[in-house]
Amino acid sequence: MNRPDLANWPYPFWIAHRGAGKLAPENTLAAFRLGAQHGYRMFECDAKLSADGIPFLLHDATLERTTSGHGLAGEHSWHTLSQLDAGHWHSRAHAGEALPTLAALARYCLANGHALNIEIKPTPGQEAETGRVVALAARDLWAGEVPTPGQLPPSAGSTRLACPPLLTSFQPDSLAAAQQAAPELPRGLLLDTLWNGWSEVAQRLGCVAVVCNHALWDASTVAQVHRMGMRCISYTVNDEWAAQRLIELCTDGIITDRVDLFRPNP
Repeated sequence: MNRPDLANWPYPFWIAHRGAGKLAPENTLAAFRLGAQHGYRMFECDAKLSADGIPFLLHDATLERTTSGHGLAGEHSWHTLSQLDAGHWHSRAHAGEALPTLAALARYCLANGHALNIEIKPTPGQEAETGRVVALAARDLWAGEVPTPGQLPPSAGSTRLACPPLLTSFQPDSLAAAQQAAPELPRGLLLDTLWNGWSEVAQRLGCVAVVCNHALWDASTVAQVHRMGMRCISYTVNDEWAAQRLIELCTDGIITDRVDLFRPNP
């Protein structure tokens, strides 16, 4: 399955969802390592804030589904969150896996030359603060990384990606706060529906990408986003027919759980 030409765009076409999709406990370092073993060089993760303002990885607002904890994650200190088991829910082999901080994931990605899509996933009511803190943390953690979007990707055969993280969110307030805090970092608007005014909001936020539920893309919408000078990325694509449709539409990236099914190009 060939991918479209991504010249002048530093990010890979294939992006591993929450590290390794469902093959390892999502948003843990074990998942990112497994995704890398399957050949993925870019990952998607979810970042929110602890009660004491530490950015860490977790998708849900609450702890019950993927950890041994209870209640709203954002109401707990990082010390408390760091003691939780974030792997046993998935399988006995991953029992004891910890929740990682964004800083820990950054160290892993930078050491191995991986790219990252950070979804800003605020606790309800903390949209702007989460966007601000995550953007500032990302700016500092990736300080000195080159290039910015618009520059050429690494030469053929390179395994190292030198690019800043792509910050995305369903919450415009989070992206606006990220834009104000670290305007040099690339941003993408996440959409689960094409609500009225989405294109104007993406332009106002200076987005470089629109990240849609894959079923929302058609030829007209892809062309519209490309005319706006932005890239078209899809989530979460787990079937070959859906991936082939998106490739034929000339979209620019696919986020998938099926790191075992789709083999990214080197």
